[in-house]
Amino acid sequence: MRTTAFTTVIGMTLAGAVAITGTRAYAASEAENLAVSAAVAVKCTVSTTALAFGAYDPVVANASANLDGTGGLTIACTKGASATVALGVGANASGSTRQLANGASRLQYEIYKDSGRTQVWNEAAGTLSTGAAPSKAARNFTVYGRVPANQDVPSGNYSDSVVATVNF
Repeated sequence: MRTTAFTTVIGMTLAGAVAITGTRAYAASEAENLAVSAAVAVKCTVSTTALAFGAYDPVVANASANLDGTGGLTIACTKGASATVALGVGANASGSTRQLANGASRLQYEIYKDSGRTQVWNEAAGTLSTGAAPSKAARNFTVYGRVPANQDVPSGNYSDSVVATVNF
């Protein structure tokens, strides 16, 4: 019986030692909040799809009919950001008249904000407002162009370059 009592005392002592060493006791504690922050910048990007009119026929088809075409702008902004888009008059402009160039030859054209081609889109006529971005996903905007009928120009390839500026 002595062995049993001795075994019980040793077992209890070992169990108490494990319990004491397995638990840490702290005398005191203190807590403080860690400030965490981030700043989300307002940002917009723009890319373009060419406004390609195709073939202008000054003798038959476009002697009395305008040549219309479309291009595009793709704009992505920080969610909630509003932007405006301005289009320059182009590298070959004469005053505010946009012109496609082939050497010294010029073919007049215009860019519009609307499909009816009634709202000119240039520095003098104002900008296009994109409204608040619903998300960071890119949004597409159509650029409407027109080469007026009855221009007497020589054959060749005509081109221009217009700067699209996004202000945000």
